[in-house]
Amino acid sequence: MHLYETHLPVADTELAREFYTRVVGLPFAYRDPTRDIVFLWATSKEQGMIGLWGPGAARGSRPPSEQHLAFAVSLERLFAMIKKLRENGVATFGFGGKELEEPSVIGWMPSAQIYFRDPDGHMLEFITILPDSPRADFIGTYSEWKARPRSPS
Repeated sequence: MHLYETHLPVADTELAREFYTRVVGLPFAYRDPTRDIVFLWATSKEQGMIGLWGPGAARGSRPPSEQHLAFAVSLERLFAMIKKLRENGVATFGFGGKELEEPSVIGWMPSAQIYFRDPDGHMLEFITILPDSPRADFIGTYSEWKARPRSPS
């Protein structure tokens, strides 16, 4: 089982659509002509969907609250997306909230990730599950993770 669909309240559906298609890289799916809602595929229609609900949509009429979404990507794509975000003037952050230009690593999973905000302030994340052995005491940068002493096998 995996999550297929989620929806976010946004202040401007066209601005959000542009951000999520151009910067995040999600394919456009559909704009509901009767409501202020844009739908995007999360990779493909078989894998998932995100709805962006504008202030004119019934659900979007509530005040926006910060949401969090994480997109699973390969490690190579994670580094490419950090570069793309920075080139588009989007600040990137590590797990602790410090601005970083490389992934942070949470050792208990272990995972590498970068966080960033969309135009409505929602916290987004690109995450890669690393093939390494877990180390619950580690939280740091990817370069620190790669430089850490390895435990004997």
